[in-house]
Amino acid sequence: MTLRKLRAVFNRVVIGSVLFLTGFPKAPYSSAQCRRALIPFAELERSPEHLHTYRLTPLSLWNAASAGFSPDYAVDVLKTYSRFDVPQPIIVWIRETASRFGKLRLLPDSLSGSEGEDTLILETQSLAVYRELEANKKLLKYLQPLPDACAAAKTENSEKTTGGRPPVFAFKLLLTDRGTIKEELLKTGWPVKDEVPLREGEGLSFSLRERTLSGKDFAFREYQKEAAASFLGNGGPGTGFGTIVLPCGSGKTIVGMLLMEKLQTSTLIVTANISSVHQWISELLDKTDLGPDQIGEYSGENKEIKPVTVATYQVLTWRPKKEGAYPHFKLFRERSWGLIIYDEVHLLPAPVFRVTAELQAVRRVGLTATLVREDGCEGLVFSLVGPKRYDVPWKELESAGWIAGAECIEFRVDMDKGKELDYAVAALRQKYRIAGENPVKIPIVCELVRRFSEDRILIIGQYLDQLFKIAEVLKVPLITGKTPVRERDAVYDAFRKGKERVLVVSKVANFAIDLPDASMAIQVSGTFGSRQEEAQRLGRILRPKERDSFFYTLVTRHSVEEECADHRQKFLAEQGYSYRLVRTIEECIGDAAAGTADAARAAGGGMQ
Repeated sequence: MTLRKLRAVFNRVVIGSVLFLTGFPKAPYSSAQCRRALIPFAELERSPEHLHTYRLTPLSLWNAASAGFSPDYAVDVLKTYSRFDVPQPIIVWIRETASRFGKLRLLPDSLSGSEGEDTLILETQSLAVYRELEANKKLLKYLQPLPDACAAAKTENSEKTTGGRPPVFAFKLLLTDRGTIKEELLKTGWPVKDEVPLREGEGLSFSLRERTLSGKDFAFREYQKEAAASFLGNGGPGTGFGTIVLPCGSGKTIVGMLLMEKLQTSTLIVTANISSVHQWISELLDKTDLGPDQIGEYSGENKEIKPVTVATYQVLTWRPKKEGAYPHFKLFRERSWGLIIYDEVHLLPAPVFRVTAELQAVRRVGLTATLVREDGCEGLVFSLVGPKRYDVPWKELESAGWIAGAECIEFRVDMDKGKELDYAVAALRQKYRIAGENPVKIPIVCELVRRFSEDRILIIGQYLDQLFKIAEVLKVPLITGKTPVRERDAVYDAFRKGKERVLVVSKVANFAIDLPDASMAIQVSGTFGSRQEEAQRLGRILRPKERDSFFYTLVTRHSVEEECADHRQKFLAEQGYSYRLVRTIEECIGDAAAGTADAARAAGGGMQ
């Protein structure tokens, strides 16, 4: 076997403390096929060059179950691709864990007549599950055992009392506790299958344009239609809520607009920052026949509430006092919303989770490029927004030409001699800063910008002092969180039109910004190894274009930055992106230039 064929073919699956080696996939399967098959039900754990480690967790299996994947699918994948026999305890664990999803069902209260409009029923056919919940004092704050269920639970042979049918054991709960109980039950290891019909919101009639206001033909891509269909389902109970995972640059906004058009209802859109608000409004005006009088901006400057309202997480979570109420949460109840879109749902703040628990009767969709959260709140997204409904590998869309190809290059630089002693004696948090702000990085950035004179370049970093120096040396604009909105939008517009070729950007680049012509990103520092940050930053250069894109990361050798870099790459490695390590500027330039030339030849050949 050649070295090329050996790359990334050795996979292993970790289950709790159990390590399962899948070994080399059986012929004729490739490592790419193996990875693609594992993605629906496994989470990437580690991703060195030749060894990829995946972890099976209860949440990963329940996400798969909610999307229609059976535990037998997971077992068959492991048996198909594993060179060795799959241990029987692992098979048992997968089937037992996955089968927990659906053991508890949340249903309308049909037993209480008109009084049941404010209550719901949580039911199970398992006596053991019923008794476990009944014994949990924390859950009984929200759950009221039903008398008939109590009687059935005390009967040894309950099936005799139900005419041979399996008995049903049930609890009653308040409608307002719908989200809270789902969250608590997930923590106990019992995910709830929510089959309560969602309410219809205020109607809103509009259409999508066949030709945009900017004069371009407008049509949906097949995967965008599939994503919308997976969310809507058959329109019955258990549908209309969940999360859609698509790469940056693949048109998540378009999917949101398609859902709005299908549902024809008033919509609240919550997104990461004010620039994203303006982008959503611009896209809605460009691609729908909605007028400016129908679209409102709810931000620090404007408090408009219209049939379609776009707000930021920041304004919703603002409060005048640290322990006070959130005055803008009232927005969730200002209209009879029929759909709530959580853009960049991986950034959804914890306070919004709490109010989301009260909005379980509304259709809601989360849009994101990655569901990984460094705060470990993936379970909250599952419980309160909804399970993953659609996901597609990044490389699959790249192969189809829907997103740009990208090469990831990690440039390892030496520590500045004047900083070596400071780094050695510094506390851990200060080590991150010293390594991130390494002055040696600045001349390398300048050389990359000089040599790639045809590219539109984003320089992205964590530390403002470092970014100010780079912007000053290169004499290019700098955008930070403190840059006024109008100035920020003007600089973005200049970049799109080619008036500015290089742009220095702080952490605001981690959020949704639309810079379709950017073909190179240079990452000079980051947030302590955040996987979602790495994915978002790469996403800035994945908009479809005629040439491949390049993603450079400058990392200080023999520092904590190396450890952070290894962690950051995990998610993207699962998507098929490999990082090449280089030590010299010649290695960077030579390989990148060759790649650009190959892309140009390919494009030219296609035109002949």
